[in-house]
Amino acid sequence: MNTAERVLYLLKTRGPQTAQEIAESLELTSMGARRQLEAWQEKGILSCEDAAEKIGRPTRRWQLTAEGHARFPDRHGDLTVQIIAQVRSLFGEAGLEKLISAREQDTEALYVAALSKANNLKARVKALSTARNAEGYMAHMEIQDDGSLHLIEDHCPICAAAQSCQQFCRSELAVFQRVLGPQCSVERIEHLQAGARRCVYLVREK
Repeated sequence: MNTAERVLYLLKTRGPQTAQEIAESLELTSMGARRQLEAWQEKGILSCEDAAEKIGRPTRRWQLTAEGHARFPDRHGDLTVQIIAQVRSLFGEAGLEKLISAREQDTEALYVAALSKANNLKARVKALSTARNAEGYMAHMEIQDDGSLHLIEDHCPICAAAQSCQQFCRSELAVFQRVLGPQCSVERIEHLQAGARRCVYLVREK
């Protein structure tokens, strides 16, 4: 991954950043970071916003545009959306629900296998994040101060499908709850489809 791509990856996984923050994270000079950012801005990949500070000049933060997010893989999004539309047309909502149910069963079986050696909730969430990361979700787990867990997904490789059919998101949440077990609750607290930059799931013991 070259420096320009690392800049995009950093913004994808950490959200809006200043040029100085990017420079420090990637061990660049401030001027070098700004050159990378401005080059991507000229291509429509990045945009920036100036936020007023209590003291001093406004702080400029850089973020991915829609075109920037689109550079990260969405599993054959256009084809998937077409297939969803065709299933709806041919078989109605009931047929689409059967398709989602079949995918849900396959996905759940995959995660059950991935979590089979995890003997506590933290290990189970960690194993689930590893499985999701392998699927392209840029997933990782974070432990919160109160002991709860966040499953964080900085990317959605089925974003186009989820936009076309919200049942995919509902299905994934249900699968997470089942594979992590009845001893915990799973709540989606940030949702890409609701305008957030990522999806975040709060997992805590009951």
